[in-house]
Amino acid sequence: MNEIVNSSAVWLRDSIRQRALSCVEVIEAFIAQIEKVNDRVNAIVTTTFEQAIETARAYDQKSQKEGVLFGLPIAHKDLARTRGIRTTFGSVLYQSHIPSEDDLFVKRIKRAGAICLGKTNTPEFGAGSHTFNRVFGATRNPYDLDRSCGGSSGGAAVALATRMLPIADGGDFGGSLRNPAAFCNVIGFRPTIGRVPNSELGSNKTEIPTLGPMARSIDDVALLFSVMAGPTRLGTHMLGTPGEEFASVEAADLRKLRIAFTPNFGFLPVENGIRNVLEEFVKTVESYGASITEASPELTEAVNTFQTLRAVQFRKRFEHLTAEQKLELKDTILWNLDKGMDVTEVEYTGALQKQQEISAKVSEFFQTFDLLIGPTTQVLPFPLEVEWVKEVQGVEMQNYIDWMSACTCISVVGSPALSLPAGFSNELPVGAQLIAPFAQDKRLLSMAKAIEQVTHFAETPPANVL
Repeated sequence: MNEIVNSSAVWLRDSIRQRALSCVEVIEAFIAQIEKVNDRVNAIVTTTFEQAIETARAYDQKSQKEGVLFGLPIAHKDLARTRGIRTTFGSVLYQSHIPSEDDLFVKRIKRAGAICLGKTNTPEFGAGSHTFNRVFGATRNPYDLDRSCGGSSGGAAVALATRMLPIADGGDFGGSLRNPAAFCNVIGFRPTIGRVPNSELGSNKTEIPTLGPMARSIDDVALLFSVMAGPTRLGTHMLGTPGEEFASVEAADLRKLRIAFTPNFGFLPVENGIRNVLEEFVKTVESYGASITEASPELTEAVNTFQTLRAVQFRKRFEHLTAEQKLELKDTILWNLDKGMDVTEVEYTGALQKQQEISAKVSEFFQTFDLLIGPTTQVLPFPLEVEWVKEVQGVEMQNYIDWMSACTCISVVGSPALSLPAGFSNELPVGAQLIAPFAQDKRLLSMAKAIEQVTHFAETPPANVL
């Protein structure tokens, strides 16, 4: 495998700045890797190779290598609007859609010097943690091609794991950055709500979805995050820290960390294989001096709260569609839309109040602990033909997002959380979910980097594909 595609984004950036590598060399190496691997996994669904090479040639003529992502390849999730590049949202309703404008975060990434190679696959409108749609088909897990890669940022996670990209962007409502990261042995970082603007107007404080970075190392996650994060002039309820403050992260001292570990957040069914891997993972962390206590904040009401707030979001997003257009939506989206139509104003207001109460309890929990470690997913990657998980450890799942509750209950809180590779069960990746207090994004990256340095599981590539 070409050394370039196996290298970190930080190393590639430095090599380009020092003129040890040209932008063309880097872009051509990743294009070659995509052409070699992508047909087997179906992660990158629209390509812009000719445009990327032209841009790389122009960049090589520049005397100043400007921008922290200068010359680095990226592909944007197919939910992101990209000017002049096909953007389908994973839906047949938009299968020929070409936006006239970039989303704000895409503009930021472009201004930072990254070069777009295309778009990564996503479920229809990003709904569900299994990446398949009627436009492009399913994306396969590189550690077992017959299994799901998770979602909704599944194409991004697979592209990273197979070294087709060094960095990738995604979004997270109920786990869409964290779940595929866990399934594909990479890192998916859900920032604190208000760190990354969801649109030109910024984030509303009651929103749950947020954009975030993915990569194979904490340093690379921090690099991309530093570009995506930061307030906007028109933004509302945005946190004020400039993005560049996240660009460099020092590892925390494990000996000074008070870490809570929960195998199930106190109430969720979790497969034994995941629990066993996580128990060994925290033992390793403890052996390097961290204080580990089994504990969890009270989150039992978070699942229903999340599902109510999510349903209202689906109502706002899809109720305007015509009856004919709704016929093109998959059943799970229609179910979520119907659920949203049934939510009363009293129920919605009650859910917002409950969200504040849960967040307050979690804030109190973090008066005792610096970090919470739990499972990212409750199941290992499941067979590709399964649309959604119906049962976990003998417990029936009531709907298509129930099995994702280990992530959705954290989404409600708004705290920063990431999935870090934690090991393997039956040769399938397991992710540890690391959660920090509200607004402590840099502290979370610092603690995750310390743990990354003593575990190293992200360094294990999918050998059967590469």
